Amino acid sequence: METPDPFDPDRIARELDWNLLRTFVVLAESRSITDAAARLRLAQPSVSAALKKLEDRLGRRLIDRAPGRYALTEAGRLLLREAVEIQGSVLRLSTLLRELTDEVQGHVRIALASHVVCPLLDRALGEFHAAHPRASVSIDVRPSADAIAEVLAKRASFAVCLVRSPNPRLEYRRLYREFFGLFCGPPHPLFGRANLTLDDLAGQTSVSFETDRLQDVLKPVTVMRAQAKMGEKITGMSSNLEEVRRMIVAGLGIGPLPVHVAARDVADGLLHQTPPYEDLPAIDVHVVWHPRAVRNRAEDLLLQGLLRMIEDVPMEARTYRG
Repeated sequence: METPDPFDPDRIARELDWNLLRTFVVLAESRSITDAAARLRLAQPSVSAALKKLEDRLGRRLIDRAPGRYALTEAGRLLLREAVEIQGSVLRLSTLLRELTDEVQGHVRIALASHVVCPLLDRALGEFHAAHPRASVSIDVRPSADAIAEVLAKRASFAVCLVRSPNPRLEYRRLYREFFGLFCGPPHPLFGRANLTLDDLAGQTSVSFETDRLQDVLKPVTVMRAQAKMGEKITGMSSNLEEVRRMIVAGLGIGPLPVHVAARDVADGLLHQTPPYEDLPAIDVHVVWHPRAVRNRAEDLLLQGLLRMIEDVPMEARTYRG
């Protein structure tokens, strides 16, 4: 008699229970089985039994459980990646079914990096609302890495953010390009001074973004600060542009901001640009979406409308130099 293949795709698809996958996602995001049981409002033996049942059906150990140790195995990490996607699709089913009407009235959830200033995006939102007034939009401001994670998990319709390294499971389209300069606030000794040179910045304290590192998405900004020979100590840091701006204005140090975003504060006397003034680092902001996500009509219309605008508007017109 032929031995059944424990990894037969048809058998796994036939026998795998969605509730087991849902339980596993909570287990993977918890610190222990006891913690997962509390979050699921189930007894600990029930959660342990569910995990064992899932491991038996898949023929793989998913969580390494030992005294003082609770960590996903390689198989567990792989399953979590797929289970999160499945969970996102399942959670969207009721929304899609509810929106089966002639009028577009769905909801669009955009994951947005902080302080995205882009007239093209504003125009796309305005035209979408004018055409579909019963549809709704929410904008969730997050660090770029978290915004992309929301798209991967199919919890966000699409993201507008910086991209460190493209994920092959997602689609990307460059929305606009911005240039970063260095700025200081009114309490800073360099504020308002003309004819500054890079030598004036040597040893000055700085404020910056959490992604301002050589191995991260704002690497060009890191290089610019290094060329200015500023002090290595960063006295203020945030993933949120508004908070970086707040610390610069308050005088905590010199910090990087997109030149076109800072222009109004410069005009209002809240910020002063310091060297360098030429060859400023360029940073691209992208639209990111999941090609395998099942989108409602509102999501699809807004995303496709934005992508059409990107195609129609030359890159030079989407390049903001300040």
